[in-house]
Amino acid sequence: MAEAVAHSAPLERDARTVNTRGDHDVHPGEIAIGVVIGRTSEFFDFFVYALASVLVFPQLVFPYLAPLQGTIMSFALFPLAFIARPIGSQIFMWVDRRHGRGTKLTLALFLLGTSTVAIAFLPAYEQIGSAAAVLLAIGRIGQGIAWGGAWDGLASLLALNAPPHRRGWWAMVPQLGAPLGLLIASGLFAFFLGTLSSADFISWGWRYPFFVAFAVNVVALFARLRIVVTPEYTELFHSRELTPSPVGATLKAQWRNIVIGAFAPLASFALFHMVTVFPLSWVAVFTGESVTRFLLIEMVGAVFGLLAIIGSGLLADRIGRRSLLGYTAAAIAVFSGFAPQLLDGGQVGETLFMVGGFILLGLSFGQSSGAVTSNFPKRARYTGAALTSDLAWLFGAGFAPLAALMLAQHFGLIAAGAYLLSGALATLIALGLNKELARRLD
Repeated sequence: MAEAVAHSAPLERDARTVNTRGDHDVHPGEIAIGVVIGRTSEFFDFFVYALASVLVFPQLVFPYLAPLQGTIMSFALFPLAFIARPIGSQIFMWVDRRHGRGTKLTLALFLLGTSTVAIAFLPAYEQIGSAAAVLLAIGRIGQGIAWGGAWDGLASLLALNAPPHRRGWWAMVPQLGAPLGLLIASGLFAFFLGTLSSADFISWGWRYPFFVAFAVNVVALFARLRIVVTPEYTELFHSRELTPSPVGATLKAQWRNIVIGAFAPLASFALFHMVTVFPLSWVAVFTGESVTRFLLIEMVGAVFGLLAIIGSGLLADRIGRRSLLGYTAAAIAVFSGFAPQLLDGGQVGETLFMVGGFILLGLSFGQSSGAVTSNFPKRARYTGAALTSDLAWLFGAGFAPLAALMLAQHFGLIAAGAYLLSGALATLIALGLNKELARRLD
């Protein structure tokens, strides 16, 4: 950590040098590049762990359990990152106020890369016994704390500099990182699964995507510092439009906005794992079909999700972000009632589920960041948006794979949609109750 702090200042100076130009205007397109690179990096780390929680950890860490029980134990560790994330937000908000955003981002991404790479060196259960699960849990908590600190405010900066009639378009830009991160992570795992024997994959092949994550984080760090340390961003920081306010004071003053904001995007956050992690676990545990083939289907779905996110920007500027969130939440509620059963329909059913789910996910998830950031006054936007995002991910996504798998185990696939339905209903209720949110989003 101390070494990371020591190298923060040179990184910031290099970033300023690269960014020196004749004009000093803040351009949304320029900010968008840093946002997309940063979010792709975060989601790549996220999906590398998520895929390994299905494909690797049940065999590596819990080999003494049956595949279903091993996957359930692996999913039990999954939410640790989401539980730790608000703690990370509080720690790194303090770092931001005391030492600046460049230091904060350097420390956070250093911790994220280190935690992810450390998991790559995880010994198997046969080597160290139950300590393997303990080490995995520590690495997962480290990821969560780092994600809390990786909140850079660039999405808020993008929203502040977007033209009023194009805010839906620019609100979707940060969300592009999710399908891009999934495509890269799924492609790497599909390659190693398809070219290595099962023994080699479990022994060493799965570790390479975790190594790649560190390199991706280095690129993302420089891309984000290039924006964060610009004079324009610093000016916004000093004008208190993007100042990290104390967490306690923000919770006290903005608790209603934080609660409503956390529930507003739950439909998309719940669907997020219902079309990424849970289907893979169902196929791997219950169907005996090729996991490599399903990863390719998932990649196809991610492409549709990417296009749908772009489409959400166009639709939101036509009908309003709140309206789009409401319509997609209602569609997700309908989807939850029948679509999970398609996973038992072979390749055709799986493809229909994945493509349909990713389209709905893209349309709703594409505007979820707008629902989070637009609900706060400027002075509380930076910290309030971070806390709201933390809680939304915790309640909407953190327990989704575990809940869906256990429901499907006991009551069948139709019951897996119950978790998704609860998220859709929470979104509809939140949007209906909060008139202030309605006014700000439309």
